[in-house]
Amino acid sequence: MLVALTAALGGQARADIVRLAVASNFTEPMQALGAAFSTRTGHTLLVVNGSTGRLYAQIVNGAAVDIFLAADTVRPARLVEDGLAVADSVQTYAIGRLALMEPGDATAGTPSPLQRLQSGDYRHLALANPDLAPYGAAARQILAHLELQTASASRQVFGENIGQTYAFVATGNADLGFVALSQIRHPGSAPAGRHDLIPADWHDPIRQDAVLLERGRNNEAARAFMDFLASPEARDIIAAHGYEAPA
Repeated sequence: MLVALTAALGGQARADIVRLAVASNFTEPMQALGAAFSTRTGHTLLVVNGSTGRLYAQIVNGAAVDIFLAADTVRPARLVEDGLAVADSVQTYAIGRLALMEPGDATAGTPSPLQRLQSGDYRHLALANPDLAPYGAAARQILAHLELQTASASRQVFGENIGQTYAFVATGNADLGFVALSQIRHPGSAPAGRHDLIPADWHDPIRQDAVLLERGRNNEAARAFMDFLASPEARDIIAAHGYEAPA
């Protein structure tokens, strides 16, 4: 999905276009960041969302992208190694958290999502494809930590990315699912669905790196966005959407 985020400012000398590939888990915070950045600079952001693995493959195959906001550290590093990204531009912009979600609101006295998972009281468990999405790989580690990988295997359903995984749960097509906390926590509103936050030490940290691609090396607007992404204003927006700030 391609989304244009832009704002026209009076007196803006020049407005340029920045093309970003953004991991699906970061869709909503990216909208807020894009609005703030465009208001400040007048630049236009063209954003395409998808699984980190799928976006990486598209970039390797020549997709017209200036900046890649991945959901891991591996793909940005590979792009640098392959000469497709600017080495000194890599930065961790967020640390993701996972939640186990069920559709609907909490009912007093009923088991929590984690209790249902551990007791086997569910039909379908949604998670992102571990081979494409870092959040899916983390979900697989959680199941291994709980010694539930084998018990849950026949009931697992896979989304291509964490956005599709969330949709499985939100629509009731899966009665439990591992989703990004940022998909549940929306600034100014109550959390969606019912969920348990997964302890961070049950899986490897989901460090999310951004990198300036060679295509965007001479794009001043792209460099301006990378600077903005590390600013206190951007960090506040990111934290408000359920991410931890990088150390």
